[in-house]
Amino acid sequence: MKKWSLVFLSLLLIQQQGIFFQAKADDGFITAKGVQLMLNGSPFYANGFNAYWLMNIGANPYLKDKVSSLFQQAKDHGLSMARTWAFSDGGDSPLQYSPGSYNEQMFQGLDFVISEAKKYGIKLVLSLVNNYDQFGGKKQYVNWARSQGQSISSDDDFYTNSVVKGFYKNHIKTVLTRRNTVTGVAYKDEPTIMAWELMNEPRCYADPSGKTIQAWITEMASYIKSIDGNHLLEAGLEGFYGPSSSDKQQYNPNFQVGTDFIANNQIPGIDFATVHSYPDQWLPSSSEESQTSFLNNWLYNHIQDAQNILHKPILLAEFGKSLRTSGANQRDQLFDTVYSAIYSSARSGGAAVGGMFWQLFTEGMDSYRDGYEVIFSENPSTANIITDQSQKLNRIRKMYVRLRNIEKWKRAREIKRAQWWAGNGTGNR
Repeated sequence: MKKWSLVFLSLLLIQQQGIFFQAKADDGFITAKGVQLMLNGSPFYANGFNAYWLMNIGANPYLKDKVSSLFQQAKDHGLSMARTWAFSDGGDSPLQYSPGSYNEQMFQGLDFVISEAKKYGIKLVLSLVNNYDQFGGKKQYVNWARSQGQSISSDDDFYTNSVVKGFYKNHIKTVLTRRNTVTGVAYKDEPTIMAWELMNEPRCYADPSGKTIQAWITEMASYIKSIDGNHLLEAGLEGFYGPSSSDKQQYNPNFQVGTDFIANNQIPGIDFATVHSYPDQWLPSSSEESQTSFLNNWLYNHIQDAQNILHKPILLAEFGKSLRTSGANQRDQLFDTVYSAIYSSARSGGAAVGGMFWQLFTEGMDSYRDGYEVIFSENPSTANIITDQSQKLNRIRKMYVRLRNIEKWKRAREIKRAQWWAGNGTGNR
């Protein structure tokens, strides 16, 4: 803390002397360096949100203005990251009717979402398939393979069946090479996209060891990187500890899902780790105090493991609390707990780079409500907590940008001095 106090004091003195530096526009690709995400050469910390529904709403000409409204409200509250679905497999109004057959209207909805995110300065994490049945998910892929004569006994064969994996790889290639009809830029070349996510909350109950998921992530990460060398990649994990860190399994809720937080995130193609947290779902019969204690341990351990074992950044990619089972004060306390853990790490240059709450709505979306929704006009206390966190993380970003620009200014001054002395010396011979 002493070091950081000196840094802030130095910046204050510099500003008082009238030396100001402009941050570059947030139009570059986000990269990973050690335990930090980087944007335009400076560490990137950001507050964010989930809005899985953006593509569906964006594809509806009567509702697409809600996308713009949401991004405007997000920007007004300092939010600069969003996570959403780049999938909808089979069923009503799909993105993918069947393997390799796509709905152009829905794709144009995603084009619009990306173009609007760019306009409002919001970086996107795009998820490529669902673990669950909603929007098709791995079950739909397995059913497609069955309809083509594949003998498949379990939905978890999604991870091992070669035909199913071929369907999924085709979806990856189709999305990554898609050329946006609004911007004209291919998705794989679009800096507004911060990262790809392999799957929303992958689980494989058929193999509790985590090895099946390990092999699948390894294969799919390599495939994505062979197409797209610009973007970051994360697996979509919730954070459950597996056999590779058996001493940590005591911090899990009392169930196994076939993933391994440490081993799965050590795969070279995975650029940063993710963790989700829903104490109200995972520990439904526990007291509020027990849930809070679990959350504190969960956050602390994962941030420390990202810092000291994985040596990669970590994003709190989903968290929330349902107002159907708790009060607004309890939800605000959960947000405070999560945000405090992130900020405590970020202000010391640690691995936690931001959080994305579940989920942000704009007005007039009653049919989408699930109890976890945050609507700024309805939830002013939560809105204030979110804005405060956004401002804190933004101050850290600005501080790094100023420090970097100070160093660039010093180097430029030293070069000019050296050139002057060289020229002066030549003239005196």
